[in-house]
Amino acid sequence: MEEQSFFTKFIVNLRSSCKYYTGYPKDLGPSKVIHFTSEREFVQLLHQGYPVVVAFTIKSNYSKHLDKVFEESAAEFYPHVKFLRVECPKYPGFCITRQKTEYPFVEIFHSPEQAAAQGRVADPNVTKYSVKVLPFNYDLSAYGFREFFKRHGIRSSDSN
Repeated sequence: MEEQSFFTKFIVNLRSSCKYYTGYPKDLGPSKVIHFTSEREFVQLLHQGYPVVVAFTIKSNYSKHLDKVFEESAAEFYPHVKFLRVECPKYPGFCITRQKTEYPFVEIFHSPEQAAAQGRVADPNVTKYSVKVLPFNYDLSAYGFREFFKRHGIRSSDSN
């Protein structure tokens, strides 16, 4: 019985402390994935200054896999990178603006900056911002996100 207790403690410790443990289930705590509710809230999220990884999804088996990857990645990169899931059937207008035809897909929004040239603005209280949007075409995993962030100079942890 002592041996089983040691093994159980070992696995629990491994799951909680090792970034690369791939066993299932991994205790990730409460979900860190944000669910899209409005463009206004999305803009507020961007204004926090963190990169935002956005999954544009529809119901499919691949989206179920994407959900698991997002949960794990959101937990790993929290609080430096935010992960947002958009259910495109619920918010078609927002998804259509991305001009993609195949779902699901992932894009990364980062570095919101006030637009230099405001141009003619009907309301002087409106401030325009520009945001860099990068398509994500790496391996869909926490490792893939980490490599993507390194390649594009996106801060994803305290160490970089």
